[in-house]
Amino acid sequence: MRTSIATVCLSGSLTEKLDAAARAGFDGVEIFENDLLASPLTPEEIRARCADLGLGIDLYQPMRDVEAVPEDEFARNLRRARRKFELMSRLGADTVLVCSSVRPHAVDDDALAAEQLSRLADTAREFGVRVAYEALAWGRHVSTYDHAWRIVEAAGHPALGTCLDSFHILSRGSDPRGIEDIPGEKIFFLQLADAPLPAMDVLQWSRHYRCFPGQGGFDLAGLLRHVLATGYDGPLSLEVFNDVFRQAEAGPTAVDARRSLLLLEETVGRAPLPGPVVPTGVAFAGLVTSDAEPLTALLRALGFTRTARHRGAPVALWEQGEARILVDTGPAVRRDGGRLSAIGLESPDPAGAVRRAEALLAPVLPRRRPAGDAAPEAVAAPDGTELFFCATGRPGPPDWRAGFEETARPAPGVGVRGIDHVALTQPWHHFDEAVLFHRGVLGLDAQESVDVADPYGLLRSRAVAGPDGGVRIVLSVGAAPADDTLHAQHLALATDDVVTAARRFRAAGGSLLAVPANYHDDLAARFDLTDGELETYRDLGILYDRDARGVFRHCYTRTVGRVFFELVQRDGGYRGYGAVNAPVRLAAQHAVRGLTGG
Repeated sequence: MRTSIATVCLSGSLTEKLDAAARAGFDGVEIFENDLLASPLTPEEIRARCADLGLGIDLYQPMRDVEAVPEDEFARNLRRARRKFELMSRLGADTVLVCSSVRPHAVDDDALAAEQLSRLADTAREFGVRVAYEALAWGRHVSTYDHAWRIVEAAGHPALGTCLDSFHILSRGSDPRGIEDIPGEKIFFLQLADAPLPAMDVLQWSRHYRCFPGQGGFDLAGLLRHVLATGYDGPLSLEVFNDVFRQAEAGPTAVDARRSLLLLEETVGRAPLPGPVVPTGVAFAGLVTSDAEPLTALLRALGFTRTARHRGAPVALWEQGEARILVDTGPAVRRDGGRLSAIGLESPDPAGAVRRAEALLAPVLPRRRPAGDAAPEAVAAPDGTELFFCATGRPGPPDWRAGFEETARPAPGVGVRGIDHVALTQPWHHFDEAVLFHRGVLGLDAQESVDVADPYGLLRSRAVAGPDGGVRIVLSVGAAPADDTLHAQHLALATDDVVTAARRFRAAGGSLLAVPANYHDDLAARFDLTDGELETYRDLGILYDRDARGVFRHCYTRTVGRVFFELVQRDGGYRGYGAVNAPVRLAAQHAVRGLTGG
């Protein structure tokens, strides 16, 4: 279907917004009046710019507080409208959005509203313009889509139709099934926005917290199915008011927006995308560092062995159990002590996974390895993490390990079995985009969002995982953009005995993150633990959680650069990540940073 985006969704000048929309693959735009008023370009120049970019101007918006007013005021409204219709002719836009009145003196009279909207449509038709009447959720007298449609139907004017906006419909809890009673040709425009489901004033909710489809809690697919059942053949357009989007770079926001529409179209059977290929495990985690010694010392203490080195690149393979870590020390590495840069995902169909990622606008990364290397295809996640699709040890696709030559056999280590989960800190303005990317591109299931108290703000976290837990990725973002470096990425290593693993790590010279004694005093109050068990946890800095399914024990290493490790033991069917303990871990990391000055 044809897709469109309102310029209010993007940051920057009108020219920058148009360029971003075109690069993301949109067919058209809604031009928000404030963007035009602030532009140095004439309407004719904007029209030509859109034509050069291959963009149609699908809607000009908004026209406010027009209908159901005293006659003298309506005469002034018609004069104002005539000037706007002249402007639209210069722009080449043929549909205008008219929002239901919010003015205190608007009259509660549907017949008057219908009569005045009909006269407005008469004027619009002189300029080849259609009027799309929309019910604002906070409209003075008209606040629901069915009420707006009754007024449009009563007016009976060919140049007057309705605009359906998913936010205004779903935020009020209106039943979208009634949309199917509206003839498709009278739905002049469809605007789509998702939103979380908070308890707040609907106007504030609308103006600041809308998001792209799939990033909130609305059933947009259900609403869209009702709209399509009417025969509606206009564009799917995004109108999203969001404070974060207005501050973020327009280009990535436009790509995120376009991806959200592609996934929505797929859900309703209108986008023939390659099907999702859900990864089944973590083949490796890739770290980069400009100073290898602190990181390699940490890996040795954790029981990893450097088992291989790459033939054509300064990359070493470290192994323990099924956990594999690549350490890149190349000259292009950014000057820092270490960070997580790549994840190798075991995939039942690596080529199919890449096809889906590319169809959903994920950039496919160029191969940087020598000819003949078996490096798998990779795409970039929104935060820049490289995602490789692997087929480790399976016949058919080349094994990514073929480019390495063995240097040693793995030692027993501390008891690490594999990688339990990967935690990635997101740029503060791309959190929702990251969740949608991992759900839509990788086919992972998203758990509920969790807010964690940090000593200096709030940390938002959301996990995505495969159905069997073979792949678990925790996405998080801090409340303060400047503090993103503190909430470093980390690798959680699975073990069957975290106490033994922690003791072996410490005996090998490793430093565990110290946990305040108050935490373990509280642990004794919350759980029936033996004195010996509690003292062991206190000594090693082990944190504890329990739910209806099982038990979770975990502890952390000190941070090296921007990465640290977590040793985790899952017993029973525990599926969480110890979120209740995150404030304690964050406070302890703040304390270490304060002591070291880093």
